[in-house]
Amino acid sequence: MHNDSTIIEFVLMGFPVPEELEIILFLLFLAIYLFTLVGNLGIVGLIRMDTRLHNPMYYFLSVLSFLDACYSSVVTPKMLVNCLVGNKSISFSGCATQMLFFITFGTTECFLLAAMAYDRYVAISIPLLYTAFMSPRIYVSLIIGSYIGGLLHGLLHTTATFSLSFCRFNEIRHFFCDIPPLLTLSCSDTHINELLLFNFVSAIEVVTVLIVLVSYGYILAAILRIRSAQGRRKAFSTCASHLAGVTIYHSTILAAYVRPSSSYALEHGMVVSLFYTVLIPMMNPVIYSLRNKDVKDAFKKVLEKHFQNETYKKQ
Repeated sequence: MHNDSTIIEFVLMGFPVPEELEIILFLLFLAIYLFTLVGNLGIVGLIRMDTRLHNPMYYFLSVLSFLDACYSSVVTPKMLVNCLVGNKSISFSGCATQMLFFITFGTTECFLLAAMAYDRYVAISIPLLYTAFMSPRIYVSLIIGSYIGGLLHGLLHTTATFSLSFCRFNEIRHFFCDIPPLLTLSCSDTHINELLLFNFVSAIEVVTVLIVLVSYGYILAAILRIRSAQGRRKAFSTCASHLAGVTIYHSTILAAYVRPSSSYALEHGMVVSLFYTVLIPMMNPVIYSLRNKDVKDAFKKVLEKHFQNETYKKQ
């Protein structure tokens, strides 16, 4: 701190556990992070290598996997370092940067999940017009629009939060620079910030969830019109993984942010944040690959090709 008590850095207090347990947390989170990177970046590489997966559905999936890898990388590396070192400080600009990327990637994922629901609606409800409704121009525009929307949302909250005065305490009771714990440290009036957080997150949640619900309403009606049981199972299997991912992600976002500020408990927020910053990015490769026949077939093809190359080298 300066002599005028203006804060130039924060301290991420992390999880309130004894020091001897921090090494266990480090090993656990390191394993989760490595699995997240390998799983998500593996899906991106797999989709790029296999031409059978070059369609809008899998392009969206590759972007989602890339987002999850970036999303986790914004938070987890700093958390791992803090588990090992005594100095848990983060600079003022570093905290702002972490918040900007965290909100940007998180919001982009909300918009992308809605775009994926629309893609499934077109594929199942009006398959004959799929190539027209999901041309490269359209799905690329949806992906770019998701990123732009996420960036604007991130800039809004980051600017609003770091325009406040922080002049008393600098210990953040969290494992990353999230908005609610930072608002509790400010010596400014945070009423406007709380309204911005609640209203904008609520609006994004309502719009994206509504798109998902309407899309799946049409999808369900289309599936019920399919005569064969095998056809219904195939159509449903292409949507089940996405629906599961949407449900898990949005439920944690709602639990974390769409609630009155008076009822916000930092400990509760930390636990919920752990789900959508660390656990969900790890779970998505499992959700989207184990239930997807095309992805599993592409993975088997890569393994078979690898073993054939190894056998040829030995010969």
